[in-house]
Amino acid sequence: MLKLLLASFLNWWPRFVFFVEKDEMLRGVSTAAFLESNRHAGYDSIAAPRAALDFSAMLDTKGSSKSFPKHETRHVSEHKNVARCARFSPDGRFLATGSVDTSIKLFEISKIKQMMLRDAGDGPVRPIIGTFYDHVQPINDLDFHPQNTVLVSGAKDHTIKFFDFSKTAAKKAFRVIQDTHIVRSVSFHPSGEFLLAGTDHPVAHLYDVNTFQCYLSANIQDIGLNGAINQVRYSSTGGMYVTASKDGAIRLWDGISANCGRTIIGAHGAAEATSADLTKDEKYVLSCGKDSTVKLWEVGTGRLVKQYLGATHTQLRCQAVFNDTEEFILSIDEATNEIVVWDALTAEKVARWPSNHVGAPQWLEHSPTEAAFASCGADRSIRFWKEIL
Repeated sequence: MLKLLLASFLNWWPRFVFFVEKDEMLRGVSTAAFLESNRHAGYDSIAAPRAALDFSAMLDTKGSSKSFPKHETRHVSEHKNVARCARFSPDGRFLATGSVDTSIKLFEISKIKQMMLRDAGDGPVRPIIGTFYDHVQPINDLDFHPQNTVLVSGAKDHTIKFFDFSKTAAKKAFRVIQDTHIVRSVSFHPSGEFLLAGTDHPVAHLYDVNTFQCYLSANIQDIGLNGAINQVRYSSTGGMYVTASKDGAIRLWDGISANCGRTIIGAHGAAEATSADLTKDEKYVLSCGKDSTVKLWEVGTGRLVKQYLGATHTQLRCQAVFNDTEEFILSIDEATNEIVVWDALTAEKVARWPSNHVGAPQWLEHSPTEAAFASCGADRSIRFWKEIL
């Protein structure tokens, strides 16, 4: 599969232009050598996620909304400044958070759960297993390599940094990409061979992880001056990716040619589109915007199929996320400082919970493998939420 992907990519390369030359100041060992040496030091076997909904078969189904399970929550740590982003590892065993204070914290989920046990009698549990300091400006996004123990971060200092979290003493990145713009979002291709960076530039930068050469599609549709990318995410197979932009548009891109196949202009009116992600079957896009709406779009037609209303978000880079089974959608109500949950199929609100943050959270991230999620925000704190069994 990877050979086919690389062959297809090379066939398309004349449509790309080199945008950023290979960084002459890259740190440490080459990424290719590191990934090869670390090929057997990746995650434990990744449990198959719980079955997701078949949206195409059920979107027109009418019926009662499901109940969202009750969750318990715990403050697990805090940064020294605003906690801006969070990401779970593909196997759900780790959680990383990034902050305006330029630090990254890495947590082990099993230790967080141990910390939450009411009858834990073995003394305090420290869920933080690593802290990284290597950026000089706020961190905007994080992602885990799909196979190896590598965490990447994108930041306001125009850099993308690669951290080996199998080495507990490591505090600094072992490789650095120097981009030409503020890096707002990062997303690994499922193969781990490519990395997308959403920046202040209106087109995502595609990096070859082995060479760090950057490619930019030469087939660019007209994108306004305010087309900076708030979020970029690959689909589950890497066959496409989606961007959410400051100009309010959602754009769908071919994962091999990097051509923009569909633009949903004004997806959130004149307001910014702050997040976007594809369903597991790659047929729908979930988006969130500063117009206080969460929307579900059909990839094939660009048709709006669902709206999830009743939560105000006009100021923050708000996220809307599916739970692990895609049965529910979670987002934030800035006005009431609550976490809001909708039934994905009926679009009915099924839960509103106090966030337990001081001020509305800035980020929600759901585990890919279980009924658990994380929240973080301007109060600097990180909270972990899990279903009460």
